[in-house]
Amino acid sequence: MSATGAPPVRGMALGLWGAGERGERVDAPDPGRFDRALDEIAALGATHVALVVTWSQRDVRDVRVAPGDRTIDDATLRHAIERARRAGLAVLVFPILTLDRVSPGEWRGTLAPADIDAWWQSYERFILHYAGIAADTGAEALLIGSELGSTEGWRDRWYHLIGRVERVYGGSLVYSANWDHYQHVSFWPRLDAIGVTGYFELAGAGERGRERAQPRAEDLAQAWRRARDDLAAFAAGRGKPLWLTEVGYASVDGTAARPWDYGLDGPVDVEEQRRCYAAFIEAWSGVDALAGVFFWIWDGAGGSRDRGYTPRGKPAEAVLRQWLAGNRGERTDEAQ
Repeated sequence: MSATGAPPVRGMALGLWGAGERGERVDAPDPGRFDRALDEIAALGATHVALVVTWSQRDVRDVRVAPGDRTIDDATLRHAIERARRAGLAVLVFPILTLDRVSPGEWRGTLAPADIDAWWQSYERFILHYAGIAADTGAEALLIGSELGSTEGWRDRWYHLIGRVERVYGGSLVYSANWDHYQHVSFWPRLDAIGVTGYFELAGAGERGRERAQPRAEDLAQAWRRARDDLAAFAAGRGKPLWLTEVGYASVDGTAARPWDYGLDGPVDVEEQRRCYAAFIEAWSGVDALAGVFFWIWDGAGGSRDRGYTPRGKPAEAVLRQWLAGNRGERTDEAQ
């Protein structure tokens, strides 16, 4: 742990999206935008950056995983890895599968490909593509999957993929399990860490709305402690370090109750976002079980009117900066 009790791997995710803020196609993203973001992430005190890249498929039953509208070109990713290293950041290459169309209740955690063999072959091509880039550039870690709950029992398939990756890439391998499904991953023994997203619900659904008081910081921290104890015990039981691969909160009223929900429709609330980050820090500071954390996500302009997940230009940024950089002169939480 650092002087502030932060883990040795202290990361921020950066979305290397190949599309503009409204989803329009951008064939040549401005590399300067990513350069500036990497410098900002390093200045926060982070040690690592997760460079998030995407391929997509049409829907949950599709069998073809391929580059999509938001997929950046390989040269941009290679440049970002080199630029991160110059900024003093270690790199986790973070490929994520996205869906072009979803029906109610569907997302990448409910994939049901019409032909599993064909889909798996396509998925392996996706991960091996980025394994090759990670190897060529010396990236320190590689994500082999994120929140693919319906596939997590396919142990033999995952073992096969991991074996193929290991033949081309020698860095750390991590999988990112959903916060409510990490107990069901059948291939943890073949990975270097237990990776879990941190979107645990910190407040009840009724504790939102302008007419109600903000959730108390101590109550939020206590909810995190309950999740923390379960996660620490699970990782210890498997003899693996624990990485929280995504921890993030939208700047929207209700994010404490539904931190995983990108579609929250409440008013902008940068204070609730700040309190959630402070609760995380209160619960996890000095806990040796936590080997790494990546905050979600440094993306977009940010600021007090932004309702997205980025802490950039918001009170949450100051909370993170203090914890990551180790400034002891200020408090990180409002437990009072």
